[in-house]
Amino acid sequence: MGVRGVVATGGRGVAELVEAVEMRAALLRLRRTTGLPVAFGGLLHEAGRMDIAELNGASTGALRGLAISSGNGLGGKSIALSRPCAVTDYRVARHISHEYDAAVAAEGLRSVLAVPVVVRRRVRGVLYGALRSALPIGERTFDAAVAAARDVEQALVVRDEVRRLLSVSREPTPGPAAWEEVRAAHSELRALAPRVVDAELRARLLSVCGRLAGASDPMGPSGPAGTAPRRTPVALAPREVDVLTCVASGSTNATAAELLGLRPETVKAYLRSAMRKLGTHTRLEAVVAARRAGLLP
Repeated sequence: MGVRGVVATGGRGVAELVEAVEMRAALLRLRRTTGLPVAFGGLLHEAGRMDIAELNGASTGALRGLAISSGNGLGGKSIALSRPCAVTDYRVARHISHEYDAAVAAEGLRSVLAVPVVVRRRVRGVLYGALRSALPIGERTFDAAVAAARDVEQALVVRDEVRRLLSVSREPTPGPAAWEEVRAAHSELRALAPRVVDAELRARLLSVCGRLAGASDPMGPSGPAGTAPRRTPVALAPREVDVLTCVASGSTNATAAELLGLRPETVKAYLRSAMRKLGTHTRLEAVVAARRAGLLP
């Protein structure tokens, strides 16, 4: 299957899942780790503007669909400053504007925090946590909210990579540069997948990786244009594939260890094991053999 078919059958579905699934999971984790009764949030779909799309623990729908603009309210302040912000009593807070007081009051919220979701130095969304009483929000709660936001940031990186694959797939006949884009995206997705908390999303990502690995580069090591790569029955462990994927993208053992959250010694062990199974003696030979076996794109 070519790149276009791979992406069409798997990439778009993953991209659609990432936002809703990860936001809901992050809000649930935020409530569980902090004890805050209400969490909500959304992602920016245009510069400086966000709609609150997900609610967890809310007793009304007053906040759903609320359009937050940069600089307005607590979330807008967080967007503008690109940092977490909080108020002990929203309705009388002096350092925020009050465009959204009616919705906040309808939900009965008093103490509120807002944490931006930042990807590559750009705010992409906001997570909120709130109490229905006017009490200070402690440092541990702040830390938990920041951790939840990091989870969403990671998911957005995945979505960005899927979209990059979609753009590559628009080329009628992907050339060498396009294939390098596919391989780079495959490498990043393989490295990110084990860190995705949601099991369904992680499985979908790995499915897309498998389709990419099975795609054939017409100018690859398998032969002349139009020739399908030779498939060799080799079974590698998932982590062995992860390590080879990093090696294929030019990573050293130390870099691969950092990307995969492993020790350098563990990376070496996986690489040695993969080379033994593939019957190769060098890193380059292992990558070529893995591509011929349909384990890497």
